[in-house]
Amino acid sequence: MPFRNDYDDSTRAAAYARLQFPGTYELAFRDLPEIIHRHSRGKKALDFGCGAGRSSRFLERLDFQTTGIDISAQMLANARQLDPDGDYRQVEDSGSVPFADSIFDLAFSAFTFDNIPTYKKKEILFSELRRVLKPDGRLILLVSTPEMYLNEWASFSTRDFTDNHRARTGDPVRIVNKAAGDTTPVTDILCPDQEYHHLFSAAGLELLEMRKTLARPEETGPWISETRTAPWCIYILRPIPKPVFRQQRIGK
Repeated sequence: MPFRNDYDDSTRAAAYARLQFPGTYELAFRDLPEIIHRHSRGKKALDFGCGAGRSSRFLERLDFQTTGIDISAQMLANARQLDPDGDYRQVEDSGSVPFADSIFDLAFSAFTFDNIPTYKKKEILFSELRRVLKPDGRLILLVSTPEMYLNEWASFSTRDFTDNHRARTGDPVRIVNKAAGDTTPVTDILCPDQEYHHLFSAAGLELLEMRKTLARPEETGPWISETRTAPWCIYILRPIPKPVFRQQRIGK
């Protein structure tokens, strides 16, 4: 099953532009205000893989001066329409982040790394995000857990994709987003926790906190698996100081 980026499509871009925070998505963003305010040291943010701008607008509501970047012209067109005053920029799919060193207090990425196909490309992009962070900056990464592709959810379905159960690290996995109003399957790339830990280390990032989000007993909703299995994982990271990271690399 060849991998392609499913999001540079006008129909899908329009569907995601209408998407807010329903169902399972609510759990993805529920804890982020508390996490961000506890870890952030300033107000200049980069939204890496901003899509139609939902996550950028989320950061703006938290009083961040936010720049959103994405490779999809279709998604960015919707972002600019919904948020004319926002700062949205198209970037090349080249593995570089086109900003100077050490200028962002926060780099945020929601679901983007679910769609990046190879270990090497992920490592390069994590290294770039580390480069553009200030020394006391933070990277907050929101990704799908491997269990996302094996269960049924309030907002997602995987029942038609039995190949997901045989997938290994780096393999394509498929899922349908019921909340977006677009039932065309999306192809992601399976990346479990252990792989992310290797990537963080290789890119010079230190893991400060990891949180897997479950629906709480007091939260009512059309939950299916959300009360017992975490669909999302949030990683909070900081850049390892360059001299220390250089010494670690030499030691290897």
